[in-house]
Amino acid sequence: MKAGSKFLNAVSAFALSAGVVASGAGVLVLASAPVAEAATVRSVQVRGAQRAGEEAVRSNLTIRPGVAFSNADIDESVKRLYSTGYFSDVRITVAGSALVVTVSENQLVNQVVFNGNRKIKDDKLQGVVQTQPLGPYNQALVNSDIQRIKEAYSAIGRSDVEVTTQTASVGQGRVNIAFVVNEGERTKIADITFVGNQAYGDGRLKAVIATKESGPLSFLTRKDVYSEDKLRADEEALRQFYYNHGYPDFRVISSQAVLDESTNKYNISFTVEEGTQYNFGEINVESTVSGISGEDLKGLVETRAGTTYNAREIQKTMDAISARVASAGYPFARVTPRGDRNFENHTVGVSYLVDQGERAYVERIEVRGNTRTRDYVIRREFDFSEGDAFNQGMITRAKRRLEALGYFTSVNISTSQGSAPDRIVVVVDVEDQPTGSFGIGAGYAAGGDGFLVEASIEEKNFLGRGQFIRVAVGGGLDDARSYNLSFTEPYFLGYRLAAGFDLFKSQTSSNDDYEYSEQGITLRVTAPITDDLATTFRYTYKQIDYDDDGGLGSDGLAFTPDDNVSGPYAYLIDKGDFTQSSVSQTLTYNTLDSQTLPREGFYITGTHEFAGLGGDSDFYKISARARYFHLLSTEADLIGSIAVGGGHVFATDGNLNVFDQFTIGGKQIRGFENDGIGPRTVDHEDPLGGTTYFTASAEMSMPMPGLPEDIGVRAAVFADAGTLYGNDVNLRGDSAQGTGMSLRASVGAGIMWASPFGNIRFDYAEPIVKEDFDETQEFRFSMSNQF
Repeated sequence: MKAGSKFLNAVSAFALSAGVVASGAGVLVLASAPVAEAATVRSVQVRGAQRAGEEAVRSNLTIRPGVAFSNADIDESVKRLYSTGYFSDVRITVAGSALVVTVSENQLVNQVVFNGNRKIKDDKLQGVVQTQPLGPYNQALVNSDIQRIKEAYSAIGRSDVEVTTQTASVGQGRVNIAFVVNEGERTKIADITFVGNQAYGDGRLKAVIATKESGPLSFLTRKDVYSEDKLRADEEALRQFYYNHGYPDFRVISSQAVLDESTNKYNISFTVEEGTQYNFGEINVESTVSGISGEDLKGLVETRAGTTYNAREIQKTMDAISARVASAGYPFARVTPRGDRNFENHTVGVSYLVDQGERAYVERIEVRGNTRTRDYVIRREFDFSEGDAFNQGMITRAKRRLEALGYFTSVNISTSQGSAPDRIVVVVDVEDQPTGSFGIGAGYAAGGDGFLVEASIEEKNFLGRGQFIRVAVGGGLDDARSYNLSFTEPYFLGYRLAAGFDLFKSQTSSNDDYEYSEQGITLRVTAPITDDLATTFRYTYKQIDYDDDGGLGSDGLAFTPDDNVSGPYAYLIDKGDFTQSSVSQTLTYNTLDSQTLPREGFYITGTHEFAGLGGDSDFYKISARARYFHLLSTEADLIGSIAVGGGHVFATDGNLNVFDQFTIGGKQIRGFENDGIGPRTVDHEDPLGGTTYFTASAEMSMPMPGLPEDIGVRAAVFADAGTLYGNDVNLRGDSAQGTGMSLRASVGAGIMWASPFGNIRFDYAEPIVKEDFDETQEFRFSMSNQF
């Protein structure tokens, strides 16, 4: 249109008329030279706007009566009218002192329907297309909607989808439109290969990337869907993997996806250059920040000379130094790692340079892509808000926190220039993922309680608010039942405090005419101390009910062995109702690199508990457990772990109750029932628990031989050992066995599968050291899944 205007200006000196015409793809103006530069009209007449209305047309014009206008105003008016989508043709002419705008209206969309779609439902497609009922029918918009539908099908692996449209007039300028979809066959991935890899085999690298080869269960996982964005993400995953395993020179030379149209399958190939593996050389910290020396910061360094080069450890060091300097009053401080490569001995020395950095402030934080998680849930993971000082280290920590939530498949944080040179806009792009799960746990005790099962449902991001809720129900033989409800608010009262409660109830009854149950509530608050260390405070109130149809003992108050009652513990309880009120504190140290399949890191917990705030229990209890994971072989993806634990309880007033002592079994030492080891009464053979326990475990897992690694099946071998001993319960005339420090041990094997149905684990353990009165349970099965 502008080109046309320039042409008209050139010939306007020879024109005799003063008409102005605008139509279709361009604007044609014939006017005298003065009119071409500036003209006025006294009125604006609109013709053809039956449904849109004359005022709607006038409101989109830049030309006003009595105000001079030019060819540029005509161009802009035509563009605005077309951009509304309501008009198929626009003509602007000047008749005397009037501007005449003649429009031809597009038909209105009466109804939008979808035919032939089975894999994507109507409501999903309705959110994809922009053509909507009561809106204008616009062919350009319809063509764009066709492309959007194709992209939606490509995202689920149907790249050969065909989409056409059908229209039907329903009168009065209205039309029904149908998008007709031929979904075609699902596009699959036949093969993923790597070229140039020497340190790691194809199987190990396939486990790193998100794209997977098609298999029998791929229709459930959808991990065999090809997309360009996913391929780029896989490239980045490979880079991070190599950077964290000593290969700073690694690069992806190319990645290609070739579609075999005869089979409708992709063949994907990554060509890589690994480079040489390096270790860390000399490590230094240099600071130009006043009052903070490099020596003061060396204790924060995670990288150690002689260890394998690891980009993750460099980033953790930068984060720690940045946080320390910022807390000292330098919010703009910048930490820059500088590498000093030695090609002869294959080392990389690292110097961390700390300087003041440029002053910059956060103008705003933009959150994009979150279709379920609410904005404030994302914003609260940042240590700054709009107007605060900008610090790159805080960006990195926020990204790590968002990823650790488990709410998103991807988190990307970028920055852009704000409205001033010292203003920065922080852009957060996320993609929500399912955060709910259901789980089934089961076990079988031969000759014991038989088959036991527990089902649970949990949601980590309830209603997109970041809240956690879990409901679990369990059962077994002898009418055994258990019920649990947990809720956690991760930001209580706006602070980084995770507050919540647990309601629980369990009961056991028997044909031997007794019923035992316990129920109660736990209130808890968890506060972070550092990124790796947190503390939890709890208050627990528990009520234990014991009902035996045989009535009370011969003294009218308590049972004794001579009363010959059938229920366990009956002769050890003074009354039918028993309460326990306690407070406890737990410290948790967590440096695991993954919460689902950790390969490196520690997970350590320590708890001390005091009971005696009312109720019938008076004791002090302390326990701890530590587990360490280490990748024994990166090539074989061989993961080793060791765990140790222990605890002790003593009475602060009188004797312990039978319910106050520790009980351990299959959860700590596989091959035994949950309360299958430790002291028992001689006459009734009831488990008493113990005052002291120690456990140790070692496990090694690797991908299942003979199966592709990306299927997610792993085999494990393990050995468990431990002991539970001591007794401080008044046995009321009975005696105890197994109170000495007697060792129990078991060995076994397990199979773990990260299946489309969830994480499934099956263990078989054989006790190799046990007492005659111990209760064993060789098989255990568990499953959990995301929904």
